[in-house]
This record gives sequence, C-alpha cells and structure tokens, in this order.
Amino acid sequence: MENLTAVDQETTARKRPKPGERRIQILQALAEMLENPQGDRVTTSALAAKISVSEAALYRHFASKAQMFDGLIVFIEQSIFGLINQIIARDESGVNQIKEIASILLAFAEKNPGMTRVLLGDSLFQEDARLQERINQLLERVEASLKQSFRIMQTQQNLNWAPEEISQRSSLVMTFVVGNWHRFARSGFKKSPMDHALPSLNIILMV
Repeated sequence: MENLTAVDQETTARKRPKPGERRIQILQALAEMLENPQGDRVTTSALAAKISVSEAALYRHFASKAQMFDGLIVFIEQSIFGLINQIIARDESGVNQIKEIASILLAFAEKNPGMTRVLLGDSLFQEDARLQERINQLLERVEASLKQSFRIMQTQQNLNWAPEEISQRSSLVMTFVVGNWHRFARSGFKKSPMDHALPSLNIILMV
C-alpha cells in the first residue's frame, strides 16, 4: 500500500472526530431515530449503522444504551432550565412567566420531536427504569418553577388562593403541556403542539 501523501494525511486528520464530537454525533443520531412516527425501538446495531461505525465504537463512548438516553436527558434538562431561568430573570410578571414557560416547553417539543418521545417516556419503555425516574424528576422541577410563578401572580394580583390552589393550577398547566406533547406524538409529529396554545393558556389563567 502506498504511503499517504501530505494532502491525503491532512484530509484523513480532518475526518477524524475531535474529542467529544463522536459522543455528540451518537446522541444526535439517536434523537433523529426517535423521530420515527412509528415509535420503533432503537437498537444499537441500527444506531451504529446510521453513523457508519461498529457497535463496539458506540460502547467506547457510552457504557450502555441507557447511558446514551441519559445523555439526551441531560441535554433536555440544560436546554429547558436554561430557558426557564432566562424567562424568570427578564420578566417579573408571574402571569407572563407561566405563559412563557408553557410556551417554551411546547416549542422545545416541536423543534425536537425525538426528545418529545423521551419526555413522554415511551422511548424509555423496556430501557433502564432509572431513566423514567429522571424524567419524572425533571417534570417535577418544571412544575415547581410554575408554582413559584403562580405565587408571584397571586401576590401581584392580590388573589385569595388557598395553598392547594397553587398546586392545582400548576398541575393543570403541566397537564395541558403534556397533553399537547401526546397529541403531537400521536399525529406523527405533524400537528403542532403550539396550535391554539396561547388562547388555551389564557383560558387556564382566568381568575
């Protein structure tokens, strides 16, 4: 075999993923495969084939498929809570915070259909039970943020709510969001979760 020329060597070096790039590539491919409207279970062999590597190469970056899903959940957490923190920092209105938090949850799903399946837990079925626990905790944290915004709304509008009403109203907003995620997934990711979102939220927030 002839030695590579300097140009060939440079091209090969460019094609070799930088540290961490392969992990990101694997997670992106997994998220894309989860966008399949049929909801088929993703296998490591299919995932490896999609990015033209061996299954052994996958396991050099992730100890298990569960760890790959864990990587997606980390991405979801960082994205959603980064946006929620921005909303809270820039807008002191409790009502606006609630609307914006609900809206970014729906917009995130629309932009990331594969992640919607993770949030709904259907892609975690038959995977590690710990993953579903993590999603439950993530949603509970989102609901806790909504509760805080409802407390701000109560103070700003001088509303006479009993403590349990804050929980009930926060739960109602989360039910609205998750329901729209389900409708989006059931439609094969064709029916936008943002459809009629703002008018619906206005009705939910009527006092």
